[in-house]
Amino acid sequence: MQAQILAPAAVLVVWSLIMLFWMAGVRLPALKKAGIDLGARPGGRGQDLEGAVEPRINWPAHNYSHLMEQPTVFYPTVVILAIMGAGAIDVTLAWVYVALRIVHSIWQATVNKVPVRFLLFLVSSLALLTLAIRAAMATLFADPSALPI
Repeated sequence: MQAQILAPAAVLVVWSLIMLFWMAGVRLPALKKAGIDLGARPGGRGQDLEGAVEPRINWPAHNYSHLMEQPTVFYPTVVILAIMGAGAIDVTLAWVYVALRIVHSIWQATVNKVPVRFLLFLVSSLALLTLAIRAAMATLFADPSALPI
């Protein structure tokens, strides 16, 4: 396996956890300020806070949710490439994807202007699409006799 292709995935995992703590660090004080008691209603969900607190408070939570969506395609893609043998272009594309997702997170959690956010999402999605195609090609056109036993 090639660790170089796994490093961007590990960084994205760490970034996702940073966003989790960012979300909690913004939301919990806002809940207290708004007088919302987390224990008052059993079964509450994050979505219940829409409209109950200022929209800006929910932006990190929205981004955290996004980090639990599309990157679920990224993680197996890099594992496939690690197993099959990632090239330099694969490693570069993986880092581009992760860098753009981090910039997207910061933008969404702070400024949240949709045109820029959409552009960041689009370019990162194109990097992921390219990685996914390369992973599919690596498996579909692999020479099984060349693989280690």
